Formats: sequence, C-alpha cells, structure tokens
Amino acid sequence: MKIRYFDNAATTPVREEVIKEMIPYFGVEYGNASTMYSIGRNARRAMNHSRKQVAEAINCDINEIYFTSCGSESDNLAIKGFAWANKDKGNHIITSKIEHHAVLDACKTLEKQGFKVTYLNVDNKGIVDLNQLVDSITEETILITIMFANNEIGTIEPIEKIGQIAKQKGIAFHTDAVQAIGNTKIDVKKLNIDMLSLSGHKFYAPKGVGALYVRNGINFNKMLDGGEQESDKRAGTENVAEIVALGKAIELIYNEYEEYNKKLTDLRDYYIDRVQKEIANVKVNGDLENRLPGNANISFKDIDGEELLLKLDEVGICASAGSACSTSNPQPSHVLTAIGLEKEYIDGTLRVSFGRDNTKEDVDFLIDNLRRIIV
Repeated sequence: MKIRYFDNAATTPVREEVIKEMIPYFGVEYGNASTMYSIGRNARRAMNHSRKQVAEAINCDINEIYFTSCGSESDNLAIKGFAWANKDKGNHIITSKIEHHAVLDACKTLEKQGFKVTYLNVDNKGIVDLNQLVDSITEETILITIMFANNEIGTIEPIEKIGQIAKQKGIAFHTDAVQAIGNTKIDVKKLNIDMLSLSGHKFYAPKGVGALYVRNGINFNKMLDGGEQESDKRAGTENVAEIVALGKAIELIYNEYEEYNKKLTDLRDYYIDRVQKEIANVKVNGDLENRLPGNANISFKDIDGEELLLKLDEVGICASAGSACSTSNPQPSHVLTAIGLEKEYIDGTLRVSFGRDNTKEDVDFLIDNLRRIIV
C-alpha cells in the first residue's frame, strides 16, 4: 500500500542531499568540535559553515546563532533564559493564547517563579489583538513572545507590527518561527526580532537539531550546566552531523523558495476549493490570505476526528487532527477554542499540511476518500 503523507507540519522526511552532507560526520569526520587536533578542527569548521548558512537565511550575524536540540529547547532557552537574566528589569511577559505548548508551558513555569504573564486574545482567524498587546504593556514588561505562524491553523501573525511595537517600547521580542522557516522569508533585522526559534525537522533536516537566534546585546542565561559550548550558552557536546544537516537543509529550502512555495500554495488552494465544493458543512480555519502555503485546516461538522484519521490511515493517508482527540489529552485544541470554533466542528477537524513530495494525484486520492468517509 502506498503511503500518502500529508502531515509535513508535524515533521518532514530528510532530503537525500541532506543525508549525503551529514554522513561523513558519523564516520570519517567524527571529531569532537571542542578539541584542538585536525579532525576536531574539521568538525568546528563544518559547524561554523552551518552557522553561516542559518544566519544568511534569516539575515543575522553568524555569532548570533546558537545550536540546540529542537524548537522546544530553543523556545525554552529564549523565554526562560531571557527572563532569568533580566528579572531585575521587570517580571512581566506577554504572549498569546494560541502559542505552541513549548511557549505556553515555559510561561506557566515562570508564573510559578513569580513572573506575570498576559495571554493575548486572537480573532476568529487567529490574528493576535494588537490593541490588547499595546494596552497590556507596563513598566514591568520585559518580553513579548508571539509565534510567527500557527502550527495548527497556519495563520501568519503581524510580526513586523509586533516588532515595531516592541522596539518602540524597549521590550525584547521573541518569535517561535518553527513553522515559518522555509515557508516565509524572514529578515530578523527588518522585522525587529530579537530572538527566534527554529527546528530542522520541519524543513527536511533530521529530528533532534534546532537553533536559536539571539540578537547581539540581548542577555540570556543558559539552562544546561556543563561545558562552555555555544559561547557558554548551551552546554553539551555538539551534534556535528545534524548541525551540518540543518545548515544544508535551510540553504536548500531558501534556494528553492519560490518554486517550493508556489507548489504548496497551489496544492493547498486546490484541496480547499474541492473540499468546499464537494463536502457540505465544512469550515476552513485560519486566515485565508496571511497563511502558510502548505497548511489547510478544515473542520467537518459532527464528525469524529479520531475515527476519521483511522479510516484515512487504513488507505495509507497520514494527516493530523486539529484537536487533541488523537492523544491522551481529552481537552479540545486550545487554538480552535481560542478562535471561537463551535464544538460540533472542533471534534471533526483535520489538518492537512503539504510538502515537497506531494502531488495533485495524491490530493485527489485524499479528497475522494474524505468524500467516501464523510458524505
């Protein structure tokens, strides 16, 4: 049975070019990048090249990139690390109700440590309320952390406006850009972003490697004690092979940016159009214009989402529920709840996220099976 994969927002397959680039660092170039002899220096040079590739992708300086294990670690290092290092300046943080749990849970942890957090509302498209953002700022506000694009509904936030507000108020601005890398063009200087988190497995690098951009001059504490790797901000022997893979993958995705995103947008629009025409009682969630090119989050009225996923899986279709019905968490999606989606639609939400390997024929197969199951 052929597998048709429509869950690229969850993870992507590693590209052959990326695998080829990283293989030498498992064997021939196995040196520890912290050592002084030749194979160690080779590893260090490879890491610096990847650091340059990541920096060029988002327009920052090479020494502003810190390698991590994933997006969640990058989020935690940015939010907690900044809060701990700057608590003498204030104890108030602003975020939104639709952030990834890596951000929300980091903020909840800080609340237990005496920090105050404001969780901004969003409209029915998932756009952050900028008026509430401005009104929430106090003399104690030290950090604004708003995701670049939502992982469930694909809405792209008004990052440039948020960056301008933060800069005018002298507040640090962090964005979780895990879903945005490769799907949007990001210039951290133009957007006034002070910290940015990313994760390699969202753009065809392996799982287990990420990065954090921190603008020079921003003070943050490390979370892991140990060695002095990553400019003494992230202890632990560097994962050279995967760091090399991360650099190669981000270079490739932006070299192919126009073609790649046109393909995803065309597949997404074709899918949404057919579903709306051929299946009754559906709602497309998120902003239809300011949206990730590969994201289509659609809710089907009075449908059991878990049952829908299982029936799709029976024919080799991999997709994702928009709610938590497929996990051990009995609560509905906090994102769909925040945008005010009705209960009869929340439970039947399907997130389809397209990738470089998807074809129009795959989409037709998906829609035909949705019609068979739902209609």
